[in-house]
Amino acid sequence: MTDKSTHPKTTPLASHVRMTVMDYLERLNDSESDDLYAIVIREVEKPMIEVTLEHVGHNQSKAAKILGISRSTLRKKIAQHHIS
Repeated sequence: MTDKSTHPKTTPLASHVRMTVMDYLERLNDSESDDLYAIVIREVEKPMIEVTLEHVGHNQSKAAKILGISRSTLRKKIAQHHIS
């Protein structure tokens, strides 16, 4: 079991995501979107990886640990998003 006191609060991030998704849906008006999930992942994943890599001095092992993914998965995502 994880001690919640060791993890930062996620409410501010969830709040930002919620407001952004609501804004996106409002701008759609009557148009339909069938790929909202893909849009969110595409828009969030690259900067999340970039910032995490910068935070750890581009140490991929440390970044992968922080992100909760394997180093090989991180390397695939770095290539996929053309992150240098």
